[in-house]
Amino acid sequence: QVQLVESGGGLVQPGGSLRLSCAASGSIFSRYTMNWYRQAPGKQRELVAGITTGGSTNYADSVKGRFTISRDNAKNTVYLQMNSLKPEDTAVYYCSAGRVPSPRYWGQGTQVTVSS
Repeated sequence: QVQLVESGGGLVQPGGSLRLSCAASGSIFSRYTMNWYRQAPGKQRELVAGITTGGSTNYADSVKGRFTISRDNAKNTVYLQMNSLKPEDTAVYYCSAGRVPSPRYWGQGTQVTVSS
């Protein structure tokens, strides 16, 4: 069993930055691909970024060059650095553990709102 807890969401102005964190319980964190998803009101949940156990990363086209996913296996934590934020980035952001398209574990989500 893996429990995931996200933090770092909030309200930010367009062009601003936020860093999301996802802390995982358990000693098997390093064995899982970790992902960030988001879901905006009225839209389907979409994959934002993923990082494998070996450190390979992938990103949605809409966030390439602006977002960076990273992981610290010693701290059982995955991060999402979000720069140059846009209003369309507004969503609830979820951390997940496991391979897409069906990650096994999910966090409760953290709200990110980009607005002036």
